[in-house]
Amino acid sequence: MTAHIRRISVHVDEPDPGHFFWVLMEEGDDASEWTELESAEESYDLWLDALDAGVRALVRYAPDERIGPREVNEDEDADPVG
Repeated sequence: MTAHIRRISVHVDEPDPGHFFWVLMEEGDDASEWTELESAEESYDLWLDALDAGVRALVRYAPDERIGPREVNEDEDADPVG
C-alpha cells in the first residue's frame, strides 16, 4: 500500500522589517492544526530568496521527486497497540 503524500507548506515570515525567514509547516490530524517542521536559522534580505530556500528545504523531504514527500509506512508486522 502506498503511503499518503504529506501536507507540508512553505511560507515566509518577517518578524522584523527586512528580515525574512522560511518556515515549513505540516498539517496535523485535524486540518486546522499545523506543526512547524523546521525554519531558517538565519534571515534573508529578500522575501523571494527566503521563499526559494524554503522550497529547496521542502524538496529535501521527498526522497523521490516523482512521488513527493510521503508518510512513513506503519510496520505491518508490529504488534497491535491497545
